[in-house]
Amino acid sequence: MYNPLFLNHELNYSILERLDQILDTFVGLAWGMPLVVLLVGGGLFFLIYSRFMPYRNLRHGVEILTGKYEDPNAPGDITHFQALSSALAATVGMGNVSGVAIAITVGGPGAIFWMWISALVGMATKFFTCTLAVMYRGKDTSGKVQGGPMYYITEGLGKKWKPLAIFFSLAGLIGATPIFQSNQLTQIIRDTIFAEHGWFGVDTFVGAGIGLGDSVRLSDVFMGLIFVGLVSLVIFGGIKRIGSVAARLVPLMVFIYVISVVYIILSNVTDLGYYFSLIFTDAFTGQAAAGGAVGAVIITGVQRAAFSNEAGIGMEALAHGAAKTREPVREGLVAMIEPAIDTLLVCTMTALAILMTGVWDLEGIDGITLTAMAFDEGIPVFGAYILIVAVSIFSITTMFTYSYYGTKCLNFLAGAERQHYYNYFYIASIFFGAIFTMDIVINLIDGMFAMMAIPTMTGALLLSPKVIEATKDYFRRKNNGEMD
Repeated sequence: MYNPLFLNHELNYSILERLDQILDTFVGLAWGMPLVVLLVGGGLFFLIYSRFMPYRNLRHGVEILTGKYEDPNAPGDITHFQALSSALAATVGMGNVSGVAIAITVGGPGAIFWMWISALVGMATKFFTCTLAVMYRGKDTSGKVQGGPMYYITEGLGKKWKPLAIFFSLAGLIGATPIFQSNQLTQIIRDTIFAEHGWFGVDTFVGAGIGLGDSVRLSDVFMGLIFVGLVSLVIFGGIKRIGSVAARLVPLMVFIYVISVVYIILSNVTDLGYYFSLIFTDAFTGQAAAGGAVGAVIITGVQRAAFSNEAGIGMEALAHGAAKTREPVREGLVAMIEPAIDTLLVCTMTALAILMTGVWDLEGIDGITLTAMAFDEGIPVFGAYILIVAVSIFSITTMFTYSYYGTKCLNFLAGAERQHYYNYFYIASIFFGAIFTMDIVINLIDGMFAMMAIPTMTGALLLSPKVIEATKDYFRRKNNGEMD
């Protein structure tokens, strides 16, 4: 029987192109200057309103991570370190590797400066949102304690604000999917290994059979199925298994990546000053961005920073809301370390590798492939393979954690007894992420992140006096020796 959706390639392509145009328009509207002001301006407000108190107590946050203040009888599911590792497993991912490449391609080197600014104010944002995630934990339909933006909105602001919490959860169902991770991991393995050897049908297109014309490779289908199997082994074990696996893999992945980029930087150390200068000058001239628009550079930097460290998006608060603690401020102090590791360290190193190897201005190259070229140029023979190992751990651990975020959103919307259904949708999204085009994938996630930021930041701004009150009380008791 003739089916034009599946057999007419021109129609298939027009459907994909139309979907891409719709998503591109949506993202352009969602990530306008008002959202940038909400994220960056809100972070600046938190920073000034707290009088830099979280920053001045960063050392105490590190002490909390060591387990000095652990209380095994406190409510929650995971330790402070596991909460940080789970959140970092989600944030230290393709956003740090592929997202930085996209930022430089779209916004030029100056976009990195605005990623730094977003990270610095994002530290204050994470302190407030993650403190609130513990301070206003609620209970789901099974009676289990839960935390996150939807709970601090309803518990802290009242039931009349529940539509805002529902809005966050609905956006989170899509925003928490791992389609960008599976898409970019598939791309780097395909472009650096399969394409060279012609393995697994890298030149065989099978899209016509699923309504996507000649746009899906057999190798992408193969990799999508592999990722589905690997992630399924972990995510059905819940946050405890995710936290345990993340605590083992996250330090390893950061170490491998940082050591590799340090080698590339040292090999080109004479150019270090020039490229740092270029990042600063381009941030205010926008000469390397399309059209030379400074506003475009700022928006690109903030957008990619939000995608990377998730400050103000709200998903990180879902992980920290599960921490075993009776002191909300402690979890806020732990959470604010994330943008420093994620954006100020890992993203900066990616940017320097791309810039210092000279691949950043190549035309027609973007995403993870650009970063792979930088590693291949900076570490001949082995560079691309080292990157594959690092980003494989990045992506897989991110896929582990995002599933937990999505189940918490469905838990809030439909009840604890139905939350496990999200995992089936989740593993299906891994497969579709592997076979879809990068533009569709990144626009979909960017759009949902923008939607999640609105309720997350609104709730945090309205409840910020409660955070300040709790912070002053916490440090008063700490300084007076009134706590263990």
